[in-house]
Amino acid sequence: MARVKKRKFKEKLMLFVLINLLKTFFFFQKFVTTIKTVNYPEGQFILSMWHCHQCVVYAVKDKENFRVLISASNDGEIIAEGALSLGIKSVRGSSKRHGTSAALGLIDNLKEGGSIGIMVDGPKGPKRKVKDGIINIAKLSGIPIIPVSWQSKCKTFFKFNTWDEFQIPFGPCKTVALFGKPIYIPNDATKEDMQEWCIKLEEEMNKVEKDLEENYESYLKQ
Repeated sequence: MARVKKRKFKEKLMLFVLINLLKTFFFFQKFVTTIKTVNYPEGQFILSMWHCHQCVVYAVKDKENFRVLISASNDGEIIAEGALSLGIKSVRGSSKRHGTSAALGLIDNLKEGGSIGIMVDGPKGPKRKVKDGIINIAKLSGIPIIPVSWQSKCKTFFKFNTWDEFQIPFGPCKTVALFGKPIYIPNDATKEDMQEWCIKLEEEMNKVEKDLEENYESYLKQ
């Protein structure tokens, strides 16, 4: 029993240290990160982002009424606390843990007039493959999905050797966040339609990313 308690204490201590390190980093980083937003959506939206681009939530303007879906894991707790330091609240859950309650929490925020964000290939992949959770929420709510990508040519914009190739600025950094066209999911979409919408969303997200790669400099100057 003593060994179990010791292990739990170490886990809590590690979480405490990592959470506070991330909060401190985000606090200072937000002052030196410049984000140029292009085609920012009007009204409510469901932001669709790859797991590697999760820090694009920096670009959300109305953070008070925005909620982002973050996994219920320990890693998710660290990320959720870091996001909270930026003024972004989270709904915790995934397809395997608390999925139903998380979906209801996101829909409730939409009903209250807010917007939400979902990492559509999270929390553990496969990389750049859309899962149908976002499609179901868009169908039930009638709120459009907005694909988004962000990039930077600065040397301070790092890509990590993780499964998702996570990207984040470290130090003074100019970035561009490009928002795509709204995608509405019909409320009569069938189960068979869902996979087709997943593929369509993947295609649209890839288009936005390619557009940003090709036109980064011109978008930065807008």
